[in-house]
Amino acid sequence: MKNKIHFTLILIVVFLSSLSAQIQTNYDTLFVGKIKQIISYKGNQNAPLILFLHGGPGSSRMNQAEKFSNKLQDHFLVVQWDQRDAGKTLALNKSLVPITLELMENDTYELVKLLLKKFNKKKIYLVGESWGTVLGFYMAEKHPELLNAYIAFSPVIDQSKSETILLDKLKADAKEKGNTTAQKELNTVKIPFENSNQIYYSRKWMFNYDGQPFPDKDTTAVKQYLKAWSDTWMPTWNKAIKQNLFKELPSVKCPIYFFIGKKDLQTNFTIAEKYFESLKAPKKKIFLFEDAGHSVLTEKPEEIQKIIIEQILNAG
Repeated sequence: MKNKIHFTLILIVVFLSSLSAQIQTNYDTLFVGKIKQIISYKGNQNAPLILFLHGGPGSSRMNQAEKFSNKLQDHFLVVQWDQRDAGKTLALNKSLVPITLELMENDTYELVKLLLKKFNKKKIYLVGESWGTVLGFYMAEKHPELLNAYIAFSPVIDQSKSETILLDKLKADAKEKGNTTAQKELNTVKIPFENSNQIYYSRKWMFNYDGQPFPDKDTTAVKQYLKAWSDTWMPTWNKAIKQNLFKELPSVKCPIYFFIGKKDLQTNFTIAEKYFESLKAPKKKIFLFEDAGHSVLTEKPEEIQKIIIEQILNAG
């Protein structure tokens, strides 16, 4: 009898696990900023809403979302959004107008309002990663009443200074190693970037410095991608990196949390730490990862989800 009970319990556990595994990702097309934009959502529709703002700009995270949200789905309704001219939204339709920072901020605000109405929620947990934090800080500044909390991964704080620190570091490394090719290429780079070649040289030698050099066979493809990216995004990105949140956003009126990789050279981790220390907020906390870099969201998905569930969601 005892063995039968144990066997029955095992069957129940397996059944419940299979139900969890069968949760489907739903996709929807919303009219945002006068074009069709794609969201995906997965999880418990009775739970709090959490929206991820991907980086780039122009780089969808939708196909990788399961990696960093599979545990969150038991506690949240998790929403991914492909911003205009990114991912599934780009495949559906291009932006009808040139993309500006103000346009992207308006899209974000409009989308949040649509999601709150669609899922019958009063507030949302908002997550920004890299470029996505530019949009997230805008929401925290202008519309904190809509946010349960704002969660920033690899935040863009004073990106002009961050890029300058990186460029100086790469130049010093090239000089120390006697790498004349690197010195020549890096000497052409200006901050803010003026063209796609400057971005290419900066990122090429950053990845090389980090021990992950571009394979020679990928050089042409990377340059082509950056040229296409620059044609769409350069003016918007350059405007974003001129922002200095130390001066422009000394305080917010919603809870705020930072996740930072201490190997992050792209959005320099020391700048983010200093800004966090000075930032005034009703509640704030910083989470540092010694062995992670700019992509801390995907480098440490298990630890991050545990923190969000146990320390941020449960903080109220």
